[in-house]
Amino acid sequence: MYGEKIGFIGLGKLGMPCAEAITNKGFHVAGYDIIEKRSDKITIRKSIKELVEDRDIVFVATPTPHEEGYDGREPTSHKDPKDFDYSSVKEVLQSCNKHMNKDQTLVLISTVLPGTIRREFAPIVTNVKLIYNPYLIAMGTVGWDMINPEMIMIGTKKGVYETATKAQHLENFYMQACDNMPRIEFGTWEEVESMKIFYNTFISNKIALVNMIQDVAQEIGHMNVDVVTRALSKSTKRIISSAYMKAGMGDGGACHPRDNIALRWLAKELDLGYDLFESIMTARELQAEKMAKEILKHGKNVCFSSDSYKPGTTLVDGSYSLLVQHYVKKLGGSIVNGFDNPVEVIVRVHEEDNIQADESTIIFDPWRSYPKAKNVIHYGNSKVR
Repeated sequence: MYGEKIGFIGLGKLGMPCAEAITNKGFHVAGYDIIEKRSDKITIRKSIKELVEDRDIVFVATPTPHEEGYDGREPTSHKDPKDFDYSSVKEVLQSCNKHMNKDQTLVLISTVLPGTIRREFAPIVTNVKLIYNPYLIAMGTVGWDMINPEMIMIGTKKGVYETATKAQHLENFYMQACDNMPRIEFGTWEEVESMKIFYNTFISNKIALVNMIQDVAQEIGHMNVDVVTRALSKSTKRIISSAYMKAGMGDGGACHPRDNIALRWLAKELDLGYDLFESIMTARELQAEKMAKEILKHGKNVCFSSDSYKPGTTLVDGSYSLLVQHYVKKLGGSIVNGFDNPVEVIVRVHEEDNIQADESTIIFDPWRSYPKAKNVIHYGNSKVR
């Protein structure tokens, strides 16, 4: 048996299977739930105080539910969107803060939106280090997923691994508890909050898209959706890969975005009743406008390093650079080349673009790969350093 003493608060459909799976690996595990629970594998404690008093690591698996009617079993698109309910988690964290000490490790695994921990939880957890460690677990295989995770996500206040001794302690625990050798993804609370929830929404978007292909097949005829999705699933160069997973400038080219515009027409023509591609195009334009607003915070005379839609070509079909330039001009800025007017901001359109500028000129880098300097803006990186 390993020496670590593990505690679980919240013994529902997530907490209990995870706690029992860890017990099977030789850890001494105790648990507490507001509803009386029974288990042949873990020790059940009667209060949070009793649970945490002798635990090295305490996992909080308290639910963050939505209101009734918001779980997808009935239509929700007509309803006002709502955040999760964090009231139960707050109560648990306040109690843990009261009864735990700095030598222990407090780990939250409940799903929350980005920004929640720093805004809602950090102010009430002051006596013990709080780590965010959400799980990617499917109902029905919770125990197996716990000890065979795809990845372990660990978030701390500052996101600096070298000084995060509690996070390193948690990592060592997983290396003992897991059957596989999962990759460790480390970051700030906000980065890990985002990893978790956008992982899930990636899946939702993927399902919605393939089901749209299914609807198109049903409507136009002479088409089996499985033939199409099989071909797409084998496309490991750009679709099922890490390609396009670095944020920067938006898509462009002779096919993008015109195919999305045409598919908007098809969705309307087939009377599907929904239009994924309208949302995609709207997002593309609003993202370009937001980038333009950020650029103009640093100067009105703006030079773009390229007009082309991708490096290595002069083609401007569907150019995102030109779209951002459109919004720069619409919002009161000027596009300059440096000969007629002084340049205040240079926008690095492609990651490969090598920009030379003195310190009086701001370099706006949406790719975040240009060397750091006082006059360089790494757009999309809002970490406090």
